[in-house]
Amino acid sequence: MRFRQGYADPVAAEGQVLIRVLAAGICQTDFEIAKGYMTFKGVLGHEIVGTVVKLGKGVEPRWLGKRVCAEINCVCGKCEMCARGLSTHCLHRTVIGIHQRDGAFAEFITVPMRNLHAIPEHVTNEEAIFVEPLAAAFQILRQVQIEKRTKVLVLGDGRLGLLVAQVLHRAGCALTLVGRHEKKLAIAERIAATGAGRGTVRTVLDGELQNRRDQDVVIDCTGRSSGFERALELVRPRGTVVMKTTVAQGAALNLTPIVIDEITVLGSRCGPFADAIGALAAREVEVVPLISKRVKLEQAEGMFGAGMQGEGLKVLVSMEK
Repeated sequence: MRFRQGYADPVAAEGQVLIRVLAAGICQTDFEIAKGYMTFKGVLGHEIVGTVVKLGKGVEPRWLGKRVCAEINCVCGKCEMCARGLSTHCLHRTVIGIHQRDGAFAEFITVPMRNLHAIPEHVTNEEAIFVEPLAAAFQILRQVQIEKRTKVLVLGDGRLGLLVAQVLHRAGCALTLVGRHEKKLAIAERIAATGAGRGTVRTVLDGELQNRRDQDVVIDCTGRSSGFERALELVRPRGTVVMKTTVAQGAALNLTPIVIDEITVLGSRCGPFADAIGALAAREVEVVPLISKRVKLEQAEGMFGAGMQGEGLKVLVSMEK
């Protein structure tokens, strides 16, 4: 069951709120889950904006009526990982729309109070849908030291690749964005020219890129199992590859270059919501041009049909009548 319409409303348990979903985003992870990634069974959707309409026991009254987004990892707060400040890796976590917890492709959803973030009044619902993936882009800056002289290459001109490029552009590094679609690269060029970035941005079609292996950091946002191998062709010895791609089926990998060239490989997942919301509120990133389609909830199932996946950029699912 990917979507929930007409079902009984979920009930907010102690410490939880009931959210009326206003809009949700479809991302590459949703497509991969539909193919079998994470063996998830339930309602999809983890990019969410909605209004808190009911409070469970123990929830602070200030949340009632607030427009919010929600962090996707629902954690215990007590295990060893939580105690170490690594709650996104909680040993008992459920993940909204991904692992053992229904997601946002529904009229209502329940979320723990601790996961909530209020959306500033001047940030629109369409912009707020990007908080979760934009936070994932900001996570890179927490994992890798990016300086003005750092040569960074982003592989992939899809939804996440364009967000990562904007975040890194703000960091002031020498940035190259590599993709397969001239129209998507053109979006990146326009945003870079008018945005708040401090570095340089070069866009290149993948087929025209020379494999010079001179990049300090290569970030795989391709959404393809071949992305990691491509990254190894471009990163310099003792450089860093950051993996943002999640796929249902991986390719056979030759790990020898990692050893020979002493490459650092980092997985990168969820990130700081506060940073993402702050950047949206300050108009330091531009996200609405990344929306390629707007559909109602009853139309969203069709986005998972043959030939639709990866067709555009962000698909926004609106629950508003």
